[in-house]
Amino acid sequence: MATIKEREHKKFYRDGDKLVKEFDETFTKAEVLNEALNNARVEETGLKIPKLLDVRKTENGWAITREFIEGKTLSELMEENPQKEDEYLEKFVDIQLEIHSKRSPHLNKIKDKMHEKISASTYEATVRYDLHNRLEGMKKHNKVLHGDYCPSNILVTDDGEYYIIDWSHATQGNASADAARTYLTFNLQGKKELAEKYLNLFCKKADIPKQLVQQWMPIVACSESVKNIPGERELLDSWVNVFDFQ
Repeated sequence: MATIKEREHKKFYRDGDKLVKEFDETFTKAEVLNEALNNARVEETGLKIPKLLDVRKTENGWAITREFIEGKTLSELMEENPQKEDEYLEKFVDIQLEIHSKRSPHLNKIKDKMHEKISASTYEATVRYDLHNRLEGMKKHNKVLHGDYCPSNILVTDDGEYYIIDWSHATQGNASADAARTYLTFNLQGKKELAEKYLNLFCKKADIPKQLVQQWMPIVACSESVKNIPGERELLDSWVNVFDFQ
């Protein structure tokens, strides 16, 4: 098998028409099986995603095998063809809205995940308390949410087919939370202009006020802080403290 890429604690191999994602011992069995289960459940919605083929124990940990899809990420295409950014962004938002149109009742709930992240954060108790309250006040929805929706998680084949990859963070709940996460990702990448263009387009196409997405921003920023990624904290702090605590 040929190694395609390596990330911290993960390796990706190509084995013919299969993609093997191997996790090291830092990933628990439950975490790997949950990612595989997310993939299987989202497959059932009919969304175009690489199909799960196998989950197995390896010498180094666990591995998930999926269909290998030949293509470039939407992120790569946007960098290679900056003149087509608006066209790509339109498609990007359309795919996200298609995701949100689906239902998968056995996926974990976004509220449960966010409550856990808030509790695990290092923000002071008063901030955590207000974030928990804000989260509880959000409307309950049951839409499929990707959880890490960004152009690098869209694969485009040579014949123009689009596949959505990396469902490890999938949940069900309020679509505004998913949009807030995407908006945050663009900002953390330093793409502020693209972030604003995305948010305006998403809200227009989804026919929702921008304020609904903005209400989720302190919550998703807090959840991101748990990763402790160097260089992110200042921006995340500004988002977490963006609203007046009651």
